[in-house]
Amino acid sequence: MSVKKKIYLLRHGETAWSKSGQHTGLTDIELTKDGRWEATRLGKSIKHVKFDHVFCSPLKRARETCKLANLKGDHVRIDSRLVEWDYGDYEGLTTKEIHKTNPGWSIFSQDPPSGETAKEIEKRVDELLKEACSLEGLVAFVSSGHISRVIGSRWIGMPVSFGAHLVLSTGSKSVLGYERASPVLCTWNDTSHLK
Repeated sequence: MSVKKKIYLLRHGETAWSKSGQHTGLTDIELTKDGRWEATRLGKSIKHVKFDHVFCSPLKRARETCKLANLKGDHVRIDSRLVEWDYGDYEGLTTKEIHKTNPGWSIFSQDPPSGETAKEIEKRVDELLKEACSLEGLVAFVSSGHISRVIGSRWIGMPVSFGAHLVLSTGSKSVLGYERASPVLCTWNDTSHLK
């Protein structure tokens, strides 16, 4: 693995559920008008970057973001490992609604009932990062918030639960890289292009 390796994490633009705070795992919803604007602005902020490999979640919100950000062509690969965390019984619920029956719950502190476990998401993220690091050139991941927070956590050798400390806005870009030989978060949750 090259210490010059960089991976861009690009979060999809706003959806109706990200705006309302509903947990959006496998529900396949489109971007809002503002979300499409965010995705377009995100694309303008990276237009100078030449990606050798683009991995995109199969969900509409990520694919639409990928297209509007002008990341298209033969080097875009739809990869199910980038799909958002499966929230199981908590799909579509807000944190406030979940706390009525499970006070203090967070996706980073407790597995969702009938959903994906932290161990399962760790395994798929670690496999994805291993593959990305084996590739030559610049890589981009286009996906959702919680999975991207897990990717950031695992990149720097932290457990999945560390993602609770990594806020990530819609339409944001983050860059994973190295400081000498140590994996670092070079940029995190950059939304300056949305101002």
